[in-house]
Amino acid sequence: MTTLAPRRRSTNRGGPSVGRPGAVWALPATLFFGLFALVPLVMVVVLSFTQWSGIGSPRFVGLENWTDLASDPVMMKSLWLSVLLVVLGVVTQTPLSILLGVWAAGHQKNRAVLSAIYFVPLLLSAAAISVLWRALLDPNFGIPGQLPWLFGDGNLLGNQAGAIAVLTFVGMWQFTPFHTLIYQGAARAIPQVLYQAAQIDGASTVRQFFSITLPQLKNSVITSMILMVVGGLTTFDTVLILTNGGPGTDTTITAFYMYQQAFRSFNFGTGSAIAVVLVVVATAISLLVVRLSGYDKMQSEQEGI
Repeated sequence: MTTLAPRRRSTNRGGPSVGRPGAVWALPATLFFGLFALVPLVMVVVLSFTQWSGIGSPRFVGLENWTDLASDPVMMKSLWLSVLLVVLGVVTQTPLSILLGVWAAGHQKNRAVLSAIYFVPLLLSAAAISVLWRALLDPNFGIPGQLPWLFGDGNLLGNQAGAIAVLTFVGMWQFTPFHTLIYQGAARAIPQVLYQAAQIDGASTVRQFFSITLPQLKNSVITSMILMVVGGLTTFDTVLILTNGGPGTDTTITAFYMYQQAFRSFNFGTGSAIAVVLVVVATAISLLVVRLSGYDKMQSEQEGI
């Protein structure tokens, strides 16, 4: 007696096969990334070992640019200022963005109108915002000049503490709406059954926020922080228009110092070396945030789980 082997069921029932897309689908993005990201980065690394004024051919100088930067006090100060502004940006923007994002995700009266008004800074360029606040903070004709009892002589940009405070505030005013959108979308994705169960258990609104909302927003917080780190380290136009790196070098952050070396002093070799340092620092801080937060080990598709 012979037995017939069971036939395998066909996985294709007449419809299109489902699976991972082929490598050809990633080809356009790969070419775009390589052409506009990797190639310029390699060119900058090569230029960092040369001396070039922008005219003629670059001259190879080895590690001269790097040794000069290592002993440059302005470079060391610019790195410290960049990290300081990033920390201040994260500390001020994160709590405010979370609160506004959770609020905007609700169903309050006139919420849509108020959210639209609040998101206006997202429609403006950084240059326009910097020019606006430069006029508003003018010591003679701006807001500080009209409130001497609060701002003293009104020259907020005339000292390091005031200039850093202004840069932090303008950055918060400009970018908080963007991060609010991130938290708004994440808050709306939180399952409502969690809040319903908490209400049955008698948890207050504050307890629900700290026990449900914040844990569920963990991934969004990490993503937002990484964007703040990268954006803060590459801030340039705001410093250029508001303080021009002053007073003295008190607000000369790394990105602005790179601009000074490359496009004011026409020392593109040193400017390229500063750019490489900036890329390394931004990447290192971002990876550190990911590693310490455990974001790289997150496997669930649900927020915070």
